[in-house]
Parts: sequence; structure tokens; C-alpha cells
Amino acid sequence: MLADALRAHPSDVDEAFTLVDGLDDALVHGLARIDEERAAALESLAAAFTGSPLAGRVTDSIGKIIAGTVTDEHLAVLAGARAALAGAVHDALLGGLDEALGRTREALSAPAAPAGSGPLLAGGRSWLRELAIAGWRGVDHEVAGGGSQVVQALLADPAGRRLAVLLDGFAAELRATAPVATLDRIPVRRWADLWSRALLLAQEGFPAVAAAPVDGRFLLLGVDLHEHPTVFRAQAHGLLETPGGEVRLVRASVAAAKVDTISGPSAWRMLAGFPVFRAALAGRRAVEITGMPLTTAGDLVWDESCAVLGEAVDPFAVARVRLGTAIAAPTAPLDRHPAVIAEPVLLEGYTAGPESFDLGGVTVAVDLDRLPEAGPLTPALVAASTACLGLLRWDAGRWAVQPLAVQAVVRKKPVVAHTGDWAHGPTEAKAAKAEAVAGTAVEVLRERAGRLLRK
Repeated sequence: MLADALRAHPSDVDEAFTLVDGLDDALVHGLARIDEERAAALESLAAAFTGSPLAGRVTDSIGKIIAGTVTDEHLAVLAGARAALAGAVHDALLGGLDEALGRTREALSAPAAPAGSGPLLAGGRSWLRELAIAGWRGVDHEVAGGGSQVVQALLADPAGRRLAVLLDGFAAELRATAPVATLDRIPVRRWADLWSRALLLAQEGFPAVAAAPVDGRFLLLGVDLHEHPTVFRAQAHGLLETPGGEVRLVRASVAAAKVDTISGPSAWRMLAGFPVFRAALAGRRAVEITGMPLTTAGDLVWDESCAVLGEAVDPFAVARVRLGTAIAAPTAPLDRHPAVIAEPVLLEGYTAGPESFDLGGVTVAVDLDRLPEAGPLTPALVAASTACLGLLRWDAGRWAVQPLAVQAVVRKKPVVAHTGDWAHGPTEAKAAKAEAVAGTAVEVLRERAGRLLRK
């Protein structure tokens, strides 16, 4: 069944992305310069919503934009239309995958109360409107830096930090490439994704993320490591066994700021404030959860005071016994995008190649670019594997698996490796020696930062 889902290509996916690409092309050149070709692309986008609840607003807003009137309301509708198309593709892909895996997914509940509103959001919308009018090719250093004051103000407000972090990262990318007109290649879809997501978050009354306390046993399957020059994040995927007997698919994330010189295994040192989380990964142990907030989208809001280390568990054994019956959380509205799909799966009985797995008639790509330097997984180990715990992702029009753990045979000996095995430091001698040297720099930087704060 899984092979059939990986082989299938949902109908109308290409057509939906053709409409998205037409809008994205208009954003490249700027909404102040809509020629006949781009006007036709926007009109095709409007026609696609005929008969939907958005039809009237999309048609009116696109008509006004083509005529030269670009307001915050028109842009919000444009961003909403783009998000709706991406969401439809996401739902088609995820629905087929759930059916193949026999996975039950909860329905989305009513949204929580708005996270906040006010003039700060208006400032964010103003900068995003300036970007859309100028177009990516019109972004220079002045335009790219135009949102800095808004970002600083939003960071000071807890309700605005989600938007602030997004705007800050987006602005940093624009500043790093300005003037954009000189670029040979523009990340068109990525920047349009960031722009539309930010614009929707900047709307008055956007719903907050709802969460409620839960109890249970958290069984880790694997951890996805995200390393940015200034941030290191570990997102653990696992199962939550609740007192009522339910088994739920959940995630738990921790992160810390860092500098660019701290990378690879030494980045784990930045998560020293999360000893239970790190110990659970390094020791492959369960965690007893008491009163920890769980969002409606399946994310545990990690709180070390609500977590106690439990017994050692085998993630592969857990996946074989429990993963098939786990209940998946619904996708948050803003996360309904193909690029956000990351479904935990256990793959066995395949033939491993250098960059793919043959699942008996269908080949699934292995996303080797996502193998982290902060863990023991290597391309050679993945190519020698006989079982894989990973995340199924949709990338560049195809399914791919991101390995989080593998069972392999190396030199006739069984080997098991997880991305979180080095949470307490590398277990391989050469990597441990290199990390010890890098770790000295971490301690020096931490000591100097403490000295500056004391002053």
C-alpha cells in the first residue's frame, strides 16, 4: 500500500503549482509592474476559485491589483489564495499517505482566541506591501532593511514573536542578497512562501496556537536536527501513550541561539538547559510526562519540570508495535503546505542504494542533504541499512525519506545509529576528539558572554 502511495501522483497537483508559479512570478517583478502576461496569470488564479467561498474576494482583489491599486486587504486575499492552493496540494498528498499507512488523523478543532493585534501588525503589513510592490528584483539595501524597526518592536511583545522571528529571517535573506536585481537566480517559491505566511500572520485576529496539559509516556522515534548559523534546534518525533490508552503521534522541540563558529557535534552543548531531553535522546529512553502542554497540532511545548526520564526503549521495536495504530494530529491551517509534510515511518525489506531505497517496485529518494553533522548517520551507513526510521517528505515533486535512525550490517556486524546518539557528545573516537577541541571554543564564548552580562 505504501509503495502505491509513493508511486501515485495526485491529480491536479501540477495545475495548482502552475497557478502558484504565476503569482510568484508577479512577485518577482513587482505588483507595480503588471504586464499583460502576468495579468493573465493572475486572472487564471482568480478563475480557479470560481464557485468557492473565496471567489468574490479573490476576483475583486486581483482586478484591483491589475488596475494599479494595491492595499493591505488586497494583498491579504492574494496571500490567502496562494495558501489555499498550497493547502489543497498538501491535503491531497497527506490524505493519500494516511490511507496507505492506515493512519488515523484527527479533525481540526475550532481555533483559539487571537494571539494579539495592534499597530505593530500594521507596521509589518506595511513593509510586506512595500516588498510586493517593488518585487524581489526591486529590493535594495534600503527596502530590505525597512522592516528592522518593526521586528524589534514585535520581539518585545510575546504575542508578536512568531511573526517577528519570521520577518527577521526573511529580512536577513533579503539583506544578504541585496541588491536582488544582480542575482543570477532568485529563490522564487521560497520567498513567496515566506512573504505569504508572514502576511497572514500579520492580520488582525489571526488565531493563536491552542494547547492543553497532558500526561503520559513519551516514546522517542527519532530527532530531526536543524542547524542555522545562529540557531540550533532539535525536533524529536515520537509517540505519546496517554493514561486512557490512546497512542498519539507528537513532536517536541528545543532550541538555543549560537554563533556561526559553533557547529556539528559541539552544537549540542548549546542545549545544556535541557538535560532530560538530551539524556532521553542519548540513552534512547522513554520520558514520563506530567502536565506538559500539547498543542492541537501535536507539538509538546517542552518543559523540563514536567519531564522525568524513564526506562530504556528500542525505537525500532516501538515503531513496529505502536506506530501503525498511532493517531496523528491535524495540520495547523498555516502549515498546510507540501514542504511541511514530515510523516514518521518505519521502512523495512527494501534494497538500499547510494541515494535511494527500492521498496519492491517503487524507488523512494533518500534525502542525504538532511543528514546532520551533529549525529552519527552517514551516507555510507544509510546505503548499508536494512531498516530505517525516517520522515517521509514531499520535495521537488517527489517523495523522499529523511533518515532519523538506521539498522545496518557493517563488516558483518549489526549496527544501530540514531541522529540523537551524540546528544551527550560523539561516541566515535575521531569525532569525539574533534568535538573536544571545538567544545573549548564553546566554553570560552560562554564565559565571555557571562562576563559581558555581569558588566
